[in-house]
Amino acid sequence: MPSAIHTLFAAMALLGLAEAARTEPAPAATIDGQDGAASGRPEIRSMKMSEELRYQIRLNISDDYAELARTDPQNAALAPIAAILAKHHAALSNQFDAFAHYVAEAEKQGVEHFPLYKWTKATIEDPVKKAKHVKSFSLYVEGEEVYPKAAADALEADLAPFVGGGVVEKLSKHDTDPAHNPQAPAHLR
Repeated sequence: MPSAIHTLFAAMALLGLAEAARTEPAPAATIDGQDGAASGRPEIRSMKMSEELRYQIRLNISDDYAELARTDPQNAALAPIAAILAKHHAALSNQFDAFAHYVAEAEKQGVEHFPLYKWTKATIEDPVKKAKHVKSFSLYVEGEEVYPKAAADALEADLAPFVGGGVVEKLSKHDTDPAHNPQAPAHLR
């Protein structure tokens, strides 16, 4: 299962915030936190728009199933979703949990090294935003938080029939193009 910090880096990449992932002179991190050369993927800070866009599928899970998806994603009540995820070598990662982990890591290592700390902390402390994010799950494919369009399209197609069926409220596909993603408010950077 991917770590929560990886989920946050993916979310930042999708929000166009990847360059703010760490302050200088910290080494540039790839999306999964490994050295770009070692992982075979481009570094976040050096990712150019000319490079192939990467994608991420997200699910909003109904109130009745969100906690179960966070704590026991293999539960029989989620079996049809789990089967689709297994088919695509995918896993659920809760966005609220990823944000909470980021805040905890920042407080442990020093918030000055985590430029998104204020924004992320404000998000997890806001009851309305918390209610939204505990129901929101990023899908990792083969351990990757963002992946090629073909993988995202196939996963999206197989999950689409579940939308509105009681478990999945919403399915969305996001890409790494900064023009498609909001920026952190200036006062929370």
